[in-house]
Amino acid sequence: MGTYMDVHRGMVGITADQLNEAHAADLAIEKDEGVHFQQAWADPGSGTVYCLSTGPSAEAVQRIHERTGHAADEIHEVTLSV
Repeated sequence: MGTYMDVHRGMVGITADQLNEAHAADLAIEKDEGVHFQQAWADPGSGTVYCLSTGPSAEAVQRIHERTGHAADEIHEVTLSV
């Protein structure tokens, strides 16, 4: 299992309710790809959203995001943490 940080752009003005709704949509189907979305953060001013997840691959993470209508612009595997 890898750990992934993904970035979504273009979500200017996103609200807490909208972020929660998008996160809940991912959680509802994450098991289909063996992914677990742990947390999401947003900066409404810049429109940037970040998601932290674990799963078998970046592609599996992206497939869940695509199915829920918010594909990631970038997905980075996090291989080192302290």
